[in-house]
Amino acid sequence: MIQPGEYHHLLIIRETPQGFYLSDEDGGEVLLPGNYRTPDMAVDEYAEVFVYADAEGRPVATTEKPLLTLNTAAPLPVADVNKFGAFCDWGVSKQLFVPFRNQRNPLEAGKTAVVYMYFDEQSQRLVGTTIFKNYFKELADDGLEMGQSVRCIIAERTDLGYKAIVNQNYLGLIYSNETDRPLKVGEQLTAYVKPPRHDGKIDLSIYAVGTANIEPSAQELLEKLRTNEGFLPLHDKSDPALIRSELGMSKKMFKKALGGLYRQRKVEIREDGIHLV
Repeated sequence: MIQPGEYHHLLIIRETPQGFYLSDEDGGEVLLPGNYRTPDMAVDEYAEVFVYADAEGRPVATTEKPLLTLNTAAPLPVADVNKFGAFCDWGVSKQLFVPFRNQRNPLEAGKTAVVYMYFDEQSQRLVGTTIFKNYFKELADDGLEMGQSVRCIIAERTDLGYKAIVNQNYLGLIYSNETDRPLKVGEQLTAYVKPPRHDGKIDLSIYAVGTANIEPSAQELLEKLRTNEGFLPLHDKSDPALIRSELGMSKKMFKKALGGLYRQRKVEIREDGIHLV
């Protein structure tokens, strides 16, 4: 079967006024319209094409490059909204339909939405959704390790922070109080897996997790805290001379190291000083 929503390496078997017909090993056929042919294409040669479903649900091949493939998510511009739902541009001629029932929050034309694409068996068409709970794992498993770097798409703003799609497989959370700037829906970035939560859900950090990723001055501060029973009577307003005598580093270096450890939630800063978490 030539599955819509995926790339296929197909044999060109004949040419017609409408374009080339391509076939897979099982004899399934799909039309590549003439406006997508390239100069190197010829009968009995293979072509790499992407297949989607047209308005009648028939598979059609194209040499266009989609922004997402079957069972993945990507940020897409919302081109139009009508009484049936929203339509998103995704790199091929036919826009991706996101019915109202598949919208977690109403989509607005002219804005960007993170959309997951699946194949609807009933309509035999590719359909989009912004409701992700049935498509991505919300609990950590053996596929994730603490400190692991992952690719994320910011999918939604929440009361706590930002829900992110992780490696096209999981849903995780980046807390807003652990970022140095607002994140945008659709933004793609590298994040790091934090220690597992008691409920199994996935927390993420935009900063590297684990002492192996701490810069040298922060590592020195961390070691000093550990050898001093987890406490130092210092803070960002401490006298530079006191900081140098205690740690052997400048106040500027100290503040940078302290900020890094605080963002990674390795220390707490209280009125009496720094406490190891």
